[in-house]
Amino acid sequence: MDQIAIVVIAYNRPQSLLRLLDSLTNAYYPDGLDIPLIISVDKSDSTDTESVANDYVWEHGEKTVRLHETNLGLRKHVLSCGDISNEYDGVIMLEDDLYVSPSFYMYALAAMNRVRLDKKVGGISLYNHRLNVHAREPFEAVDDGYDNYYLQIASSWGQAFSAEQWNAFREWYEENKEKDIAADNVPVNVSSWSEKSWLKFFIKYLIDTDRYFIYPRISFTTNFGDEGTHADKGVNDLQVPIAGMRRYGQIDFHFSDTEESGARYDAYFENMCLGSRLPEASRDETSVDLYGLKQSGSYKRYVLSCKSLPYRVIQTYGRRLRPIDATVLYKIEGHDFFLYDTQKPGKAPETNTVDKYMYNYRALKAKEMLALINYRILAKLHLVKAKDRPVQTIRIPAEGVRTVGENSIDDMTAMQSETSGVVAADIEAMENTDMIGEVPVTKDQTDAEGIMADRSGEAGPDMGSGMISETGNGEQDDLPSDDAV
Repeated sequence: MDQIAIVVIAYNRPQSLLRLLDSLTNAYYPDGLDIPLIISVDKSDSTDTESVANDYVWEHGEKTVRLHETNLGLRKHVLSCGDISNEYDGVIMLEDDLYVSPSFYMYALAAMNRVRLDKKVGGISLYNHRLNVHAREPFEAVDDGYDNYYLQIASSWGQAFSAEQWNAFREWYEENKEKDIAADNVPVNVSSWSEKSWLKFFIKYLIDTDRYFIYPRISFTTNFGDEGTHADKGVNDLQVPIAGMRRYGQIDFHFSDTEESGARYDAYFENMCLGSRLPEASRDETSVDLYGLKQSGSYKRYVLSCKSLPYRVIQTYGRRLRPIDATVLYKIEGHDFFLYDTQKPGKAPETNTVDKYMYNYRALKAKEMLALINYRILAKLHLVKAKDRPVQTIRIPAEGVRTVGENSIDDMTAMQSETSGVVAADIEAMENTDMIGEVPVTKDQTDAEGIMADRSGEAGPDMGSGMISETGNGEQDDLPSDDAV
């Protein structure tokens, strides 16, 4: 691999662009190698981003600024940037609200050299997911002894392609761009993204052709999720730790291929390598659905799920180890995940959502939880702005009905339609409570969680920004940074 160009996708965020360019300048590149930088700026009403692109001094090679005379929009802009791969040996594509590790280029070179001829690999991610963006729950790939894992989710927060990889997608795209991508094997969260999204088509391509992106276990990019066209404020949900300086020749990356990998995940973030750890009769006929998001139409005879289903249970596992698929790999006992035989009816088992919240949000204090729940409800109702909010206090007695002033928490929604401030919880009886699990579960708490689920269109308390959801609004949902273009 001789020359990999860096392609920056920019639109109307001059400060974000400048921050990214500074991180690129401070990165390490092999001695004597010319690093082309192409900054592609989509048309907008402001020339500020154009000025940053033109004025920036790039010391590592040739800089080219491509100014589009008409507004392309997200999908066309990204596709045009991917096509630049045909002018070089490959490209690294970065949106303007990203930030790169000092070692990002070395990783991209190593990964591209390793997988460029592997027909199972559709592209290279520089970003490491720490969040299942469909479930909005923590994600971590199980350790299989290699520096990478595979995922049927195309990366949009730092990605690299060889010309061959990009052209294979482009060929599929031209044949399928007018088709509805909705299918039983496509996450609803993905198929609901707007027509401005390029990413949903690439994910569908990976599913249809049984390809994967190769992902690093430590991220070489991170996402600021800056305020922009499709986001009224910046978010930190997608910030992840990035790798430090790794100079060429000082470290070797140990990459697996798709066949030997024990960390190969489908488009739902479900481990596809668990079959050998299941009872022998079910190994080749099991749908893994630990996050509980798969559509029933995609189920095989056996289903391994966290959901309560009316089928015979033939094996159970506990939600104890991290990540969650390690629970199955090491056969941890418990009653949080159930292996069902869908051809045999049975009594649906009981499930415990509080244990799940404890597992996912282990460091959240009770007062923080209530403050966040109230903030999220108000934000969904668009009753508060991002700053300058007055504070109201909820007081919860040690025993009896929880109160908001003179009102029970069942009256909370009526009061929230009148308040203009974020609610800060002053929990007198729980001041030293550290974990969600120590909060007693009452009808009032369940009602409050139900209210939030109804308001947000999600399955329960969501402690994040709500930027990625099945019921969201278009490209903002598939890519919080899609507002960059």
